[in-house]
Amino acid sequence: MAANMYRVGDYVYFENSSSNPYLIRRIEELNKTANGNVEAKVVCLFRRRDISANLNTLADSNARDFEEESKQPSMLEPQKHQLKHRELFLSRQFESLPATHIRGKCNVTLLNETDVLTGYLEREDCFFYSLVFDPVQKTLLADQGEIRVGSKYQADIPDKLDEVDSDSRVQEKLETKVWDPNNQLKDPQIDQFLVVARAVGTFARALDCSSSIRQPSLHMSAAAASRDITLFHAMDTLQKNGYDLAQAMSTLVPQGGPVLCRDEMEEWSASEAMLFEEALEKYGKDFNDIRQDFLPWKSLASVVQFYYMWKTTDRYIQQKRLKAAEADSKLKQVYIPTYTKPNPNQISAPGSKPGMNGATGYQKGLSCESCHTAQSQQWYAWGPPNMQCRLCASCWIYWKKYGGLKTPTQLEGATRTGSDAAPRGHMTRQEVQGMSPFTSNAGRAKLLAKNRQTFILQTTKLTRIARRVCQDILQSHRAARRPYASINANAVKAECMIRLPKAAKGAMKNRLIPRPSLINIVKELALQAPLKLKAPRGAPTPINRNQVNQPRSTSALLGKRPFENAGSHSLSTNGRPFALGMRAATQSVIKRQKVSQGDAPNPVVFVATKDTRALRKHLTQSEMRRAARKPHLSVRIKLPVPPRPLPVPIIPSSTSEPIVLED
Repeated sequence: MAANMYRVGDYVYFENSSSNPYLIRRIEELNKTANGNVEAKVVCLFRRRDISANLNTLADSNARDFEEESKQPSMLEPQKHQLKHRELFLSRQFESLPATHIRGKCNVTLLNETDVLTGYLEREDCFFYSLVFDPVQKTLLADQGEIRVGSKYQADIPDKLDEVDSDSRVQEKLETKVWDPNNQLKDPQIDQFLVVARAVGTFARALDCSSSIRQPSLHMSAAAASRDITLFHAMDTLQKNGYDLAQAMSTLVPQGGPVLCRDEMEEWSASEAMLFEEALEKYGKDFNDIRQDFLPWKSLASVVQFYYMWKTTDRYIQQKRLKAAEADSKLKQVYIPTYTKPNPNQISAPGSKPGMNGATGYQKGLSCESCHTAQSQQWYAWGPPNMQCRLCASCWIYWKKYGGLKTPTQLEGATRTGSDAAPRGHMTRQEVQGMSPFTSNAGRAKLLAKNRQTFILQTTKLTRIARRVCQDILQSHRAARRPYASINANAVKAECMIRLPKAAKGAMKNRLIPRPSLINIVKELALQAPLKLKAPRGAPTPINRNQVNQPRSTSALLGKRPFENAGSHSLSTNGRPFALGMRAATQSVIKRQKVSQGDAPNPVVFVATKDTRALRKHLTQSEMRRAARKPHLSVRIKLPVPPRPLPVPIIPSSTSEPIVLED
């Protein structure tokens, strides 16, 4: 009974989708609607999967700094992975949700330096937060309400001096004396001086134009002059003048006129006070946000001083009474029965009752994506339908509560190892687009933006063997004609491991396909290519998309629309026909479509050098094809040994006539 009773201030699970994890919210108010339903006004808390990759990197950096400062014990990789599921990010975003969507309670605490992170893993439904997420600005900031506990926040208290030792410190540098109780004045004399100071303050407000507008009556001016700022000024005047009443009196009223002292309550206008009350209702006592969003022209010290002076006014007492009356009229708690309806993601075996799906249900050869177990009382479909993933009962509860899996999957950038490993190859674009349960909108957009980059899909040896051994199951020709259809690679590889010992005894038969030479292919393409006639050069014809399917008449050549009547002519407003170069008002302006630079792929041009073209001549046709199919492998070229040059005989000559060599 107590577990199903939810009160204001509780952290609860909300279910907005049968396949997505629970939302974690804090109940602020419980309101009853006109039709009798109960709605909860809640504060939103976000998980790591709800924020962008850049903010996740910032959160990782903050976590490393916390571990170093608090000297946390070392953790294993699975523990680090599961600890990320326990971290939340507080926000100041409110929303209203139906109370019937509550699915249970949880515990959320502010992370402290004295906490041990592994303790959160040992407790169920336990979360922590240390950063505040702004959904509008997309920023992560440290929470201002952290409790500073630790050795670096403690004051260093010096040793106590002995009675014999004397204090050698200069007291004037350590503190400032503002009042001496052992003065020569008596208490009645001090009270009389304070009354004079109030009277001077009232007279000064009567002389000030801005003060006379804010306090139009004498009673309001006298009340403003009786505030603490006037009394503090009077006592400081006595201290500075050595408690001489005559000299202090002359200081209160100098030659220029009486001194006017006003505090923050008197300096602020009525509109500024209304803005402060509105900001206080929205942000609470977060004075940094109040100043930044509502009162940027005020200093932080001015906002804090005004708050504590505002609490002494009747306005604060009235608002406090109104809030207490509203709180009495609202619901304090609500009872939500346990949700027992079956989940639509349950996988039922053929011919079995719902909820009784055993290990042999749904599809053979599939295990849990999280713990890799093959036996469970109930299975749940998880992920995109084309991937046919599923979770066991315990891992499904973990996914709903903590928003992740117990072990990293390939969708999260990890690979499996071991005997139960079933590694997938590359992910298709359809699988990436269907990753809504695993990634946020920002992460999905980032993955789709990478489809223009060049990539190479390299198959493993087991995949190449499975293509040959399981040709009847794979049907590679049919799969090539339907690239959008998914292939269950795990089932093909499992069948390959069964057939492989039998297939290894017999030799593989390779079917040789005769291929013509490159010269013959070029000749056939040249004969089949149509002959393109060159268009005669002349005046360029303007392009008009409206005339694609129309006969080329005189009006079409001029780039004008054809008239309904063949004999009609287009006239301008003054009755004269349009001259050459003029355009009618009804004629559409043709704009060529411009390609965005972001959508267009980057132009890449590879220019072969003379040395590269010379080296290609030493490769055979089969070596060229092999190099094109496997561009990641290096190519070895055997260069022929050049012949040695023959020595040229030198014939001496005593004459200056040229020597002619004849063949």
